[in-house]
Amino acid sequence: MSDKQQTPYEELSYYGLSLLSYLRDSHPELAVDRSFIAGRADRAAEAYSDAIRAGSTHTEAEAAASEELYRGLHFSPYNTLVHILWDEFASAIPEEAARAVALRLLTLPALRDVLAKYDLADDFAATPEYQLLYTELVGTVQILLEDGLQ
Repeated sequence: MSDKQQTPYEELSYYGLSLLSYLRDSHPELAVDRSFIAGRADRAAEAYSDAIRAGSTHTEAEAAASEELYRGLHFSPYNTLVHILWDEFASAIPEEAARAVALRLLTLPALRDVLAKYDLADDFAATPEYQLLYTELVGTVQILLEDGLQ
């Protein structure tokens, strides 16, 4: 059994299920990595416990757990691609197909090369580089669509 298959979804904690739900919506390529999910959930539970032991309120402890759980996941290339497909390619890609096409696009080397040029930190969408990425993704998607998504 591979590391990605170790923890059955039925055995996930509250934090694991919460992360899984988020990943399915924003990072579907990570939603199959059960060890990633279980590890993050364990660290979130530990952050919660540590905060409570340090005298934090439930609300403060939950914020600490959430910070650990979602660190590095706030910016979603997948959601960015979905919105690009909806906004820029609505005539070529039906809205109901955009999520599947975006997931397929994320597997293509040309698209991964574009994403690799940028520091996709949690606050990336609020940076000036976001518009550059958006524009570059639109151009790359256009080329890939013209080439039949190869």
